[in-house]
Amino acid sequence: MYALMLMLGTITACITLAPGLQETLKKVPFCANSTNYIPNSFTVDCQAAVGYLAVYRISLIMTLFFILMSVMMIGVKSTKDPRAGIQNGFWAIKYLLLIGGMIGAFFIPEGSFGITWMYFGMIGGFLFILIQLILIIDFAHTWADAWVGNYEETESKGWYAALLGATILNYCLALTGVVLLYVYFTKSDDCSLNKFFISINMILCVIVSAVSILPKIQEHQPRSGLLQSSVMSLYVVYLTWSGVSNSPDRECNPGFLGIISNNDVVAQNQMAFDKESIIGLVIWFSCVLYSSLRTASKSNRITMSENVLIQDNGADYVSVEGRSGDAEDGGAKVWDNEEDTVAYNWSFFHFMFALATLYVMMTLTNWYKPNQSSLDTLNSNAASMWVKIVSSWACMGLYTWSLVAPAVLTERDFS
Repeated sequence: MYALMLMLGTITACITLAPGLQETLKKVPFCANSTNYIPNSFTVDCQAAVGYLAVYRISLIMTLFFILMSVMMIGVKSTKDPRAGIQNGFWAIKYLLLIGGMIGAFFIPEGSFGITWMYFGMIGGFLFILIQLILIIDFAHTWADAWVGNYEETESKGWYAALLGATILNYCLALTGVVLLYVYFTKSDDCSLNKFFISINMILCVIVSAVSILPKIQEHQPRSGLLQSSVMSLYVVYLTWSGVSNSPDRECNPGFLGIISNNDVVAQNQMAFDKESIIGLVIWFSCVLYSSLRTASKSNRITMSENVLIQDNGADYVSVEGRSGDAEDGGAKVWDNEEDTVAYNWSFFHFMFALATLYVMMTLTNWYKPNQSSLDTLNSNAASMWVKIVSSWACMGLYTWSLVAPAVLTERDFS
C-alpha cells in the first residue's frame, strides 16, 4: 500500500508536467490567466498547478508523510506494539491526509520555496543513490564471502564451478553491455562524450578487477577476488547505460524503442511525449520502486542492527475482520510471524520511501535545472545523465576503498 502511495504520487506529479497542460488550462474560465476570463468572477492561478513547482509541492507532502511515519515507527520491535496498527491500518485516513495536504500545499507562497526545496531534494536524492551504492557493494562482498566460505569448508568442485561460472557470466554480460553501448550510443565521427563515459568506465572496471587480486589486498582480505569485481563491473555498465540513455543529444541516444526496433531514423532533439516516453517512464519508475523496497528491507546493513528474517516462529494466528478462520465463511487464517520481532526496520522503511520520493522529484524536475523540466525531457536531460555517470564513478571509488581500507588502516577491525 505504501508502494501504491508512491506510485500514485508519481503519476500525479507526472500529470502536472504533461505537455500542453498549461495551454489547456488557459481555456478554463476560472483560471486567472485564461483567454476566456470572466470579469468579477472567482479565479485561481492555474499556472501554480502545473510545472516543476507543482511537483515540488506534491513531493513535499509525500516526503513529510513518510518522515512522520518514520518518526512514529522508531523503536517498534514487534506487532505487539500499539503503533503496529498505525503501520498496517487506517489506510483511508492516510490517503485523505495525503490528498488534503497536497491541496493545501498549493497555497504555499512561492517566494523562496522552490529554490529551498530543490536543495533539500538534491540532498535526499543523492543520499538515496549513495545508500543504493553501499548496498550493492555490500551485496557483492556478502555473496563472494558466502560462496568462497562454502568452497573452503567443503572443497567441493561444485562450489568452485559456481564461483568460476558466476564470475565469467558477470564479466561476459558486462563486456556485452560495453559492446552494445558502443554500437547504439556512439558513432564513428560523433558522440565523443558518450565514448568518453563508456571508455573511462570500462578502464575503471579493469583497474578495480586488478586491484582486487593484488597480493597486498589478498593478504588482508583473503576472500576478496574477481567475483565481487565482476558484480561491480556489471552494475557500473548498467549505470553507464542509464547515463548515456539520458543524453539530450538524440544523434547519440536512439532511445529504448529505437534500439529494439533497430530504427535508424533520427528523431528531433526534443523528445515528444509518445509511447517511447511512456515506456521509459514505466521502466524508470519500476527500477526506483524496486530499489526502494529492496533497500528498505535491507535496513540492517545500514543501521548495523541484527538481521532478522521472516520466519515461522510458531505464533498464533490473528483473527482479522472479514477473514475469519471458519472454512464455511471462506476465510483463511492470518498468521502473525512478526509477533516476536519485525522482519525489517519499519522506521528505516519509511525513511527510504521519503528519500525515494525526493529522488523521483529531482528526476522529474531535471535536478538542478527545474525550469526546463517536463515529461518531454524526462528521458533526455543532461542533469540526469551526469547524476548517473557520477554515481558510477562514486560506486567504483567506494568499492576500491572497501578493498584498500583494510590494507591502509591496519589498526582497525573491518571484519
